[in-house]
Amino acid sequence: MDLGLRDVPVLVAAASRGIGREVARQFLLEGARVAIFARDEAAVQEAADALAAETGGEVHAFSADVTDAAELERVYRAAVAAIGAPGVLVNNAGGPPAAPHDELGDAAWMAAFELTLLSVVRLTRLALPAMRQAGGGRIVNISSVSVRQPLDNMMLSNSLRLGVAGWAKTLADEVAADGILVNTVCPGWTATDRVAQLLEARGAALGSDPAELRKAIESRIPLGRLAAPAEIAAAVLFLASRAASYITGTQLLVDGGYARAL
Repeated sequence: MDLGLRDVPVLVAAASRGIGREVARQFLLEGARVAIFARDEAAVQEAADALAAETGGEVHAFSADVTDAAELERVYRAAVAAIGAPGVLVNNAGGPPAAPHDELGDAAWMAAFELTLLSVVRLTRLALPAMRQAGGGRIVNISSVSVRQPLDNMMLSNSLRLGVAGWAKTLADEVAADGILVNTVCPGWTATDRVAQLLEARGAALGSDPAELRKAIESRIPLGRLAAPAEIAAAVLFLASRAASYITGTQLLVDGGYARAL
């Protein structure tokens, strides 16, 4: 199927590794013009070089901290200069740290708010005027299965990702008349560096083997395994494609059946 993404300018946040990097890779394979950014300049440039070599596509790398409004504006302007105004914006960020309620002070909550929710609001605010002028666009947010089923010890993520979900649903209504579609992909447990780090931290806290913790999680997933980043990226591409032209304001779970909520 031709997804209609050839030559479409795409901006992907937090794309030096994991799901974001795989999302960029799949857009490049579809012929999109892609700009990626992440906080670590060396890592995001390495990712861009590797993706360009693998796909033969056009990819531009920039560094920016998503919690810094000025840096977001700078990287957005640089991306527009490189690929044109994005027709597709993929909002993504590394998740906040795992911790129970009693270990979280105001500083931790504010940092998580800026990382998880405010970064999405700010980047989208930058992209909307050009999308309106172009007569449409796609905004795809990468969130978490925790919007349907809270995850243990993930107080910050469980709380603030629900904020993104509410924001996205409300925005979808506000910009539908402009031809802009807003949707959210909610990955379940996925084989990424972040999940490996979470399992290491949980194992250290509990005195448990991270491999055994992973097996316990997989036993609660009907499909019996963690997702591959490519499986999450495929959902992002679908929502960005012309095949999803009548879908907006939705949350698409890609979790192997993990969430038990209807």
